[in-house]
Amino acid sequence: MSYDLKLRVWRGDQDGGDLQDYTVEVSEGEVVLDALHRLQATQTGDLAIRWNCKAGKCGSCSAEINGRPRLMCMTRLSDFEPSETITVTPMRTFPVIRDLVTDVSFNYRKARELPYAELGPRDADGKRRMAQVDVERGQEFRKCIECFLCQDVCHVVRDHEDNKDAFAGPRFFIRAAELDMHPLDARDDRANFARDSQGLGMSNITKCCSDVCPEHIKITDNAIIPMKERVVDRKYDPVRWLGKTITRRKD
Repeated sequence: MSYDLKLRVWRGDQDGGDLQDYTVEVSEGEVVLDALHRLQATQTGDLAIRWNCKAGKCGSCSAEINGRPRLMCMTRLSDFEPSETITVTPMRTFPVIRDLVTDVSFNYRKARELPYAELGPRDADGKRRMAQVDVERGQEFRKCIECFLCQDVCHVVRDHEDNKDAFAGPRFFIRAAELDMHPLDARDDRANFARDSQGLGMSNITKCCSDVCPEHIKITDNAIIPMKERVVDRKYDPVRWLGKTITRRKD
C-alpha cells in the first residue's frame, strides 16, 4: 500500500537555510531514509544526505526527526500517522555543511585526545591472557557505531558551544570507561584523565545520551556514573590518601 507522505526538510548550508515542505509517495514498510531517497530521485536531486549501509550499523545517517536525534535508516514510517508531517533537520550540535549533512570533525578531534591502550608485559610464554568475564565487561561499549547521536543530544555541548574545548562527550566517556576496566591496559590514570581533560564532571547524568543510542548502550549507568565513582574513590579515599602521603614522605 502506498500513500503520500508530507515531509518538511531543512535545506541550506553554513550561511543559513530554512524548512521546505514536500509531498512524496511512499510504501508500507519503508523508513525515513527511503522517503528522502525517493524525494532526492524525483524532486530534489541536489538534496545532501549522508548515509552508507542503510542497516543501522555505519552510523552515517544521523539526523533529527521531529526534533529527536535518530538514525534515518532505522526510523520506520509506520511509527508515524500517515497524515502526520515528518520534519527532518540536521544534528543541531554540529556545524551544517549542507542540508542534512553536518561537520562531525569535533568527535574525531576528541578521539585523538584519548590515550590509546598501553599493554603491560606479556606472560612468560609470550602471550597475554584475560578472563572471559573481563572481556564481557567492556563488550557493551564496543557496540558503538559512532553515529554521534549521544554527542548531539548532550546539552553540555548542544546548548553551550564554549564547552566543546573542555568536554569530550558521552561517546568518549564510554571509550575511557572501556579502557579503564580493561585488565591488559597498563595505564592507571583513565579516571583522572576523564576528570581533568575530558570534562567528566560537567556531565549531569540526565541519561538523554542513553535514550537515543541505537545500540541501546547504557552510557550513563554503565560508563559515566562508574567513572564518576572511580574519580571520587581515587581522589578522596582516605586509605589511598594515606598511602600517597606515606610514599611522598619516604621519597
